[in-house]
Amino acid sequence: MLPTKRADGAEDSGDAAAKKARVGESAAEAGSEAMVAGEPVGGGSNGNGVAEIDEDLHSRQLAVYGRETMRLLFASNVLVSGLNGLGAETAKNLALAGVKSVTLHDVENVDMWDLSGNFFLSEDDIGKNRAAACVEKLQELNNAVLISALKEELTTEHLSKFQAVVFTNLSLDKAVEFNDYCRSHQPPIPFIKTEVCGLFGSVFCDFGPKFTVLDVDGEDPHTGIIASISNDNPAMVSCVDDERLEFQDGDLVVFTEVSGMTELNDGKPRKIVDARPFSFCIEEDTRNFGIYAKGGIVTQVKEPMILEFKSLRECIKEPGNFLLSDFSKYQRPPLLHFAFLALDNFRQKFGRFPVAGCDQDAQKFVEFTASINEAAIDYKMDELDEKLLQHFASGSRAVLNPMAAMFGGIVGQEVVKACSGKFHPQYQFFYFDSLESLPTYALDPKDLKPLNSRYDAQISVFGSKLQKKMRDSNIFVVGSGALGCEFLKNFALMGVSCGRKGKLTITDDDVIEKSNLSRQFLFRDWNIGQAKSTVAATAASAINSSLHIDALQNRACPETEHVFNDAFWEGLDAVINALDNVNARMYMDMRCLYFQKPLLESGTLGPKCNTQMVIPHLTENYGASRDPPEKQAPMCTVHSFPHNIDHCLTWARSEFEGLLEKTPNEVNSFMSNPAEYAAAMRKAGDAQARELLERVRECLDKERCDKFEDCIAWARLKFEDYFSNRVKQLTFTFPEDAATSTGAPFWSAPKRFPCPVQFSAVDSSHIQFILAASILRAVSFGIPIPDWAKNMGNLADILTMPLLSKTF
Repeated sequence: MLPTKRADGAEDSGDAAAKKARVGESAAEAGSEAMVAGEPVGGGSNGNGVAEIDEDLHSRQLAVYGRETMRLLFASNVLVSGLNGLGAETAKNLALAGVKSVTLHDVENVDMWDLSGNFFLSEDDIGKNRAAACVEKLQELNNAVLISALKEELTTEHLSKFQAVVFTNLSLDKAVEFNDYCRSHQPPIPFIKTEVCGLFGSVFCDFGPKFTVLDVDGEDPHTGIIASISNDNPAMVSCVDDERLEFQDGDLVVFTEVSGMTELNDGKPRKIVDARPFSFCIEEDTRNFGIYAKGGIVTQVKEPMILEFKSLRECIKEPGNFLLSDFSKYQRPPLLHFAFLALDNFRQKFGRFPVAGCDQDAQKFVEFTASINEAAIDYKMDELDEKLLQHFASGSRAVLNPMAAMFGGIVGQEVVKACSGKFHPQYQFFYFDSLESLPTYALDPKDLKPLNSRYDAQISVFGSKLQKKMRDSNIFVVGSGALGCEFLKNFALMGVSCGRKGKLTITDDDVIEKSNLSRQFLFRDWNIGQAKSTVAATAASAINSSLHIDALQNRACPETEHVFNDAFWEGLDAVINALDNVNARMYMDMRCLYFQKPLLESGTLGPKCNTQMVIPHLTENYGASRDPPEKQAPMCTVHSFPHNIDHCLTWARSEFEGLLEKTPNEVNSFMSNPAEYAAAMRKAGDAQARELLERVRECLDKERCDKFEDCIAWARLKFEDYFSNRVKQLTFTFPEDAATSTGAPFWSAPKRFPCPVQFSAVDSSHIQFILAASILRAVSFGIPIPDWAKNMGNLADILTMPLLSKTF
């Protein structure tokens, strides 16, 4: 079992127990009943039936998806049919993402093979229904998501209750039937069919005849600062050369703030042609427009895209273009398409999967594939790779956890796309293989026979010889965050370090926070404040009690080399990085290079990720190539002439550190020993020392805060200083018509003429600034924050009081 709550009899967080659906009742049905009864399902409610977003829990997702996408997810009911390892991984990801409900469907019972792929299951669950056995542990991941199980045969009536359906173990005939129903339903129900067969996997997506993608890539619209525009057909637009443009041919853009050629400020989207690093042309005849004078911003317009998906029935015969993951295998997808069709035929005829290592079954499978290939017209292959097909047949029954984890992530993301319209969905077939993972030596059929152990699925693919090697391996995992949790779960299911000689060491000096719970699935809300590595190790041991794991709270760095000494490094077989910063990665890479140890490096950034396998004497190491240094803007540009968001962020961070970190530290130094501090400043005797003394004096005298109302007044003065007074002073010194010594306009690109901001108590961004600044100031001075101060309405009322408003 995964870790249970901290105390017997403790109350469940929220009212999850009351919301939990019965086994045999779909979550969609339970959710409808609860809503009729007046109970919000899928999270809190704001009183209008709209689920509220727990920003502490979902902060990372909010940054990637946005509020509207999250609200759509919170309203989505999803069916996951087939609770093998792939179904479990998909359901896990959906529960963490925060959909309204997940209904688990399966008619099969747990057997020993399932234990190598589904981390929700244990030996105690053998013989139970797979879906029902997963409900309780899946519910622990997110009490705001309604989890239920269906144990009966699925019908089309069941499907009508969901916003997306996923099938992981469905015959082709039934899949075609369900897909036809989902397409004809109004609105269409996004349909996903996915399979993992040993080292091979597939995903098919059909989101309906016309599916609208609201945001193709999730990126902010690209912008550029205009330097010149020609009077030509087509017109050429040149931009300042401090940053390369990200526009592409076919993009639509709009123009604002253009002086002279004001006709372009009409808000009409214009198509880009001939995009270059610092210029582009637009499909517009500007010969009769005004002459460009100065200024202007060009901004990409992101328009919705309509995708016309074909049905599974059509795609079986004409699959169209396959999504490629490895361009060195560009001829592989058609063969895998035929192989998965052949596997369905084999199972329909014999009622089972091909037996691992059975030459007779492999030959029959090859024959099935050949007959499908012969019947193909546009996609017929001249020659079939029989060796690949034999490997496919031999391992087809196994749902390997690493493959399930990968495809569960892909499918989970496709469900998010289907429910929200965010990001371009997969269109339509995707096939993948990892044949490179097989041992380099020839596999003996006897070595593939099951041993009646939880690792039989892996043994059927890799053989018992490699399984023993994995069990006796000595692994070092650095970091137990989102990636670290995934690695530990995978290793426990695979049997890595589960032998007598095996050992897995994990280290992380961090503790669990609430925001971790939306992706670091080995942690629960009752673990908040505990050491990550210890909790993760306990959870991994609960998945597989044979795991030999040692949890440490040391940071891997030069200061801990007495812990991770030479003897420790010499005994390792491999190192896994699950880090969140480049410096730590560089250090681990250096140590692996010195001790000649294999290193698996990986990282994530929102919906993006990377991985690098470093093998001594075979591949380059992580530190062999580096990203170019980021361009740093001069501080004068940041403070007085910012022209992009990075400049604004740099300025904000500088002000934050000065006001809330450096100045309080100086004040504390002064107050701890005034005489010594004053002597040090006299000895320094420079402008910096004088500035520090002035800051200390202001903080303790002129800007001293004794109660929270003083903090509000301080924050309001800062607003006036930052966004009004400084701007007025700058524009007084450099008026809009100012010129340089050469006669050129001073306010030419990339400089942008600023305008002072008039404070308004009805502008939420203004109030948010005052609220944040006053709370931070109060924390610095140790002033209690009253409850009323956290309400923006109360704060707005105070700021409009005559006594306070007179000050400004």
